[in-house]
Amino acid sequence: MPTPSLEQVAVVLVEPQNPGNIGMVCRAMANFGACDLRLVNPCAHLHPEARKFAVGANYLLGQARLFPDLSTAIADLHITVATTRRGGRLRGELLDIGQIPPLQSLLPPAGKLGLVFGREDAGLTSEEVALCSHAATVATAEGVGSLNLSQAVLLFLFELGRHPSGEGGEESKTPTQGEYQGLFAQMEEVLTRIAFLNPSRPEASMNRLRQILHRARPDREELALLRGMWSQLEWSINDWRGRKRGGGGPKTD
Repeated sequence: MPTPSLEQVAVVLVEPQNPGNIGMVCRAMANFGACDLRLVNPCAHLHPEARKFAVGANYLLGQARLFPDLSTAIADLHITVATTRRGGRLRGELLDIGQIPPLQSLLPPAGKLGLVFGREDAGLTSEEVALCSHAATVATAEGVGSLNLSQAVLLFLFELGRHPSGEGGEESKTPTQGEYQGLFAQMEEVLTRIAFLNPSRPEASMNRLRQILHRARPDREELALLRGMWSQLEWSINDWRGRKRGGGGPKTD
């Protein structure tokens, strides 16, 4: 049986709270040839307990990259999968873990797929799930539905390791998550100024818009076209005084 290698996969842990769990995640990554560990605002990841549970994968602890927030951690990734057991309208469609391997075929030759895992006690927030291009879950019994962090990482890596990555797309045409985030920030700015978004819950509409664009999978040229359109809209409303949300249009006699 060939040895699995997941060099195109990044494992992103958001605010992990237990050094031992980080160590066990490193061991799981080493089992499947994954070497890109990204930690968002973690606990002491070099704690002796982390080294103890990493066993032969201590080198991953030393080369782990630290980030202040999830947006920065995934900016250079082309596909990101938020792992969660909670559904809901704001979280969009939840893929089954078995639907994740085919996503590898969408990666450009040097692109990366990121698996994003949340906190041990609370998982990922809806806002963090919305930052990712996809969301996935593992079907478990209702009594104890959540998985240990390292167990969840192991399951997703195992599933990816069972399937070849495929041919991949064209590198020059595949946007990164950072490029998507630039468009989303521009959209939110314009939609806020024209009072389209509910100021008390802007994420309700923005998360849906993110889901629509992620499903459409525009390439870099199409994303640039959208950026240009929103830039023109932004410029055109510079001198517009706007109206309050829910108000009618201009009255005519």
